[in-house]
Formats: sequence, C-alpha cells, structure tokens
Amino acid sequence: MKEIFEDTATAFALKTDSELERAYFLFKLIANEPLVKIGTAVTNFAIKAHLPVEKLIRASVFDHFCGGVNEEECMVVADKMFAKGVSTILDYSVEGQEVENQLDSCYEKALKTLDFVKENPAIPFIVFKPSGFGRFKLYQKITEGENLTNNEKDEWQRVVNRYEQVCKKAHDLDVSILIDAEESWMQGAADDLVEEMMRKYNKSKAIVFNTIQTYRWDRLDYLKRLHKDAVDNNYFIGLKVVRGAYMEKENDRAEDKGYPSPICPSKKATDENFDNVVSYMVDNLDTISLFAGTHNELSSYRLMEQMEAKNIKHNDARIWFGQLYGMSDHISFNLAKEAYNVAKYLPFGPVRDVMPYLIRRAEENTSVAGQTNRELTLLKKERKRRNI
Repeated sequence: MKEIFEDTATAFALKTDSELERAYFLFKLIANEPLVKIGTAVTNFAIKAHLPVEKLIRASVFDHFCGGVNEEECMVVADKMFAKGVSTILDYSVEGQEVENQLDSCYEKALKTLDFVKENPAIPFIVFKPSGFGRFKLYQKITEGENLTNNEKDEWQRVVNRYEQVCKKAHDLDVSILIDAEESWMQGAADDLVEEMMRKYNKSKAIVFNTIQTYRWDRLDYLKRLHKDAVDNNYFIGLKVVRGAYMEKENDRAEDKGYPSPICPSKKATDENFDNVVSYMVDNLDTISLFAGTHNELSSYRLMEQMEAKNIKHNDARIWFGQLYGMSDHISFNLAKEAYNVAKYLPFGPVRDVMPYLIRRAEENTSVAGQTNRELTLLKKERKRRNI
C-alpha cells in the first residue's frame, strides 16, 4: 500500500501561514499536561464568572476546532474543504442538556440542520448525541432495567418522538444521520432506540447510523447480533466505528461499583477490536455501511488495503472515513486526494456552550501523547517546507 500520509502540502493546503502557526502553538500547549489542566480550570472559572473571554477563546482554540457559532459560518469552512474533496458533518456540539426546553432546543436544531443541508453534496451527514435528545439518567434507568414512573414513561415517549421525527425527516430528505455513543451504563437504551429507527428507515439503504465504541470488548458480538437481526428483518445497518471517548470514566466506575470493566485491557486489544469490527463490516457490505471514525494511520491503511483486496472502489458509497475538524488533516485530505469518501466532524454552537466539547478535545489530546506529537511533527514539517 502506497504511503500517503506524509504529504503535508496536501494536508495543510487550506491553512494560511498564520493558521498553521496557530495550530502549531495550540498543539504545543496541548502537549503540556500541567498547562492544559491549569488552562482548563482558568477557562471554566472565566466562563462561569461571565468574564469577557469569548473573543480570546474564539480567536484561538474555538476557530481551530470549530466551524463557527451557526450553520452559516460553518458553510465557509465546509465549502473550502469540499473543494479539496472533504465533506462535512455538521455537529451542534452543545452538551449536557437536562431539562425539557433544552432537549427540545437540540431536537429543533437537528431538524433545522437537516433543512439547511438538504441537497447539499458538501454535507452528506448530520449528527446528534443521545443525551442531546433525552436525559442521561433516564437512559441509564432503562438500560439498567429499572421501572419507570408514569412521568418518566411520558418523558421517554418524548425522547422516542424526537428520534422518530428527526430520523423520518433524514429519510425523507435522503440525508444520513450519525448518532453518537456515550457511556456504557446508558448506552443500552440508546442502542435499542437507534435499532428501532434502523428497522424503520433503513429499508432501502443505511440512513440511520449507530456508533460502536470498540474500546468496549463486547462490541463485535453486538455487531454480529445486530447483523443477524438486520438479515432476519430485511433492513440495512449503518455504523460509525470509533475507539471511544470515556475510557477513564468507564474504568473508574467499574472499579468503584465492583463490576468487570467493559473496556479492553490494553490499547493493543482496542486496536485489534477496532480492526476486527471494521473487517467484519467490510466482509458484509451487502447489508452494512461503514463510517470509520479514526485518527489512526495504521487502521486507515488497513481499511484501504481491504478495499483494494476486494476490488472495492475508493468512492464506494458504503464506506466513509471520518476525522474531527482541526485534527489529522494529513489523513483526511490525503485520503480525499486519492478519491476516498472522507468527512470531517465540524462542531458549531455558541462559544460558551461549546466549551465542554473544546475542553474534552484538549484533555483527550493530552492523554494520547502519540496523537499530539504526530500533529506537531507534521506541522513542523510543513512550516519547514514553507520556510516559516
């Protein structure tokens, strides 16, 4: 397999010299764990104290990792990326909603986003988080098999209705919808609901996509059960496959409550699980569509090799590669140059409301040292190429 990810001219073609310098500065900061902890604490304090820090945040970390405060601002970024062959997934990244009017607001934003992106080839997907449409503790209660009060039954029906209306509209507009995964102790209820939507709206192709976090050791078995159900009930599966985002929280909770951790015992086991899930999906493309959400070069090459071995066209509509905006441009733009289907998650929303997302990005990059160092190495290479 030809190595393509060292081409920094292609990777950073859309970045001006000043944007390249900002990216280099940000990842240098992120590489310093104590600095990230201090910066996070100071930022959280400033936000809660309503200090005037939005302009500073906007000019630095926000503009690097986000597309804007609204859909219209995102279109400037989306159009530039699409000119290089990289599509966009609009991601309204407001998190932690708990009350009905906030949940309704996220639901209405999803409907509005669908209208905004319909018939726009640059944006083939939208995305939402289960906890954006329903209260976390309610998902958890259902996942753990507890009885619901009458009020909670009514509340859950509203959650179901939100999924139903958004998935129906996505189907009617022919826009695929990615539904993120969250913590294991609430995920069972979310999985069941997404599967219900798949059975209903994936009759002719995958429109509704669930998410598998492969740091969970049980996800290949889950996929096989889901595949059998899809074959038995005549529908298509859409799945986004990622490694996962809540590992420390998962392990800490398992230890605290005294149950076996749902997380693979090592990074190597997680990598193998990811690759095994992807392989299973590539072997069953007659009924499964794959969105491979990965910043891992080896997993990307492995999927490319499997496609080549099976004579699958680079732009086969059933296989997509995906990365987050502001990260792994060397994977995204070089894959697009080779005509693979690639999409970037493009978060947007009010600066203050998107801060939990941005803080998580910084913390995750700090904890995965190899990722940050790789970004820095490539940025240094491009700076040298440009004589900056």
